[in-house]
Amino acid sequence: MVKKAKSSKTHAKTKKKPLNNSRKGTNQESSDNTAELEHERLISLINSMADGVIATDEAGRIVITNGAALSILDSNASLSGKSVFSILNLIDARNQELDLKDIVFSTKVSTTSRDWRIRYADGSIVRVYISIAPVRLGYGKGGMQGYVILIRDITREKSLEEERDEFISVVSHELRTPIAISEGNIGNAVFLFEKSGVDNPMVEKTLKQAHEQITFLAGMVNDLATLSRAERGKLTLEIEKINAHELVEEIIESYAKDAEAKSLALTSELDPHLELLESSKLYTKEVLQNFVTNAIKYTEDGSVTIGAHQGQDGIEFFVRDTGIGISKSDREKVFDKFFRSEDYRTRANSGTGLGLYVTMKLSRLLHADIELESKLDVGSTFKIYIPNIKS
Repeated sequence: MVKKAKSSKTHAKTKKKPLNNSRKGTNQESSDNTAELEHERLISLINSMADGVIATDEAGRIVITNGAALSILDSNASLSGKSVFSILNLIDARNQELDLKDIVFSTKVSTTSRDWRIRYADGSIVRVYISIAPVRLGYGKGGMQGYVILIRDITREKSLEEERDEFISVVSHELRTPIAISEGNIGNAVFLFEKSGVDNPMVEKTLKQAHEQITFLAGMVNDLATLSRAERGKLTLEIEKINAHELVEEIIESYAKDAEAKSLALTSELDPHLELLESSKLYTKEVLQNFVTNAIKYTEDGSVTIGAHQGQDGIEFFVRDTGIGISKSDREKVFDKFFRSEDYRTRANSGTGLGLYVTMKLSRLLHADIELESKLDVGSTFKIYIPNIKS
């Protein structure tokens, strides 16, 4: 009886082993099925995207493409395993071939461009938006790493932008002469009225309002003209040696009356050891003027300071005010085209939302970096570091 019981227990143990193996196999199958299902979902998601998607491994070999990418690349065959550098032929705005391998391998963070083009074998060209992003797994995790390239055909969009820019250019050019004549005539009328000694507050107020509005219109047309040239790549640099002390003093002299009209102190804070700056005086001055214009406009009490410090290979200018400040959310959009804050104090002042956008365009032309520090109800400081440009 004892032997039978032992034999029975032994027999029961031997039966459990294949049961465990079967369970492991089932789990493995379930895991494989889940992974396959997730892969199919990923492929379906990528194929449903309107933008072209190309995923590559670390060497630039294509792993995944979707239908939109094949359409833009004008291919009906699978591109899997091929080098993206031999498939995607990019050129710049001057029709010069780009080194895509260098662009991709040097990409450390996501980078985008709307100025590149794809040239097909037959010589035809389409303009594209391209985003290149490296793919990195978490620290210590295995698996494939590589790059994801998004492509969108923006040929029509770019064509419409160029038509718009051409329209702005023509309109701003045609409006300059009549606006200049009107501004001069109204300015003369204001001057003559003040000298006449006639006591008519209504006429005086009307003339001054007309002069303010025509001056505002002249500034807006000037911004539009600069914007048009910047958007069309028509801005060119004329490099010259700039005396930063003299430049800042010129700006202070130009804005002294505006600051005085609001009882603001307009001062300078200059490094006594500033060296001559080699850059475009025209655009450097325009950038600083835009900063000063905004500082005076949005400061009701206190001061506006224009300063400059010597850098390693250039000069850092700054404009600091004690104005209304800029909220954190607005700081992220303040350089966007036509952006106007919803703050009622900002809305109380007229503006086009183009000044800082044009400033950012000019800063890129100057190879400069802009930094903004601001706190609501305390003030703002705009800094721009302008490097020397060797002519």
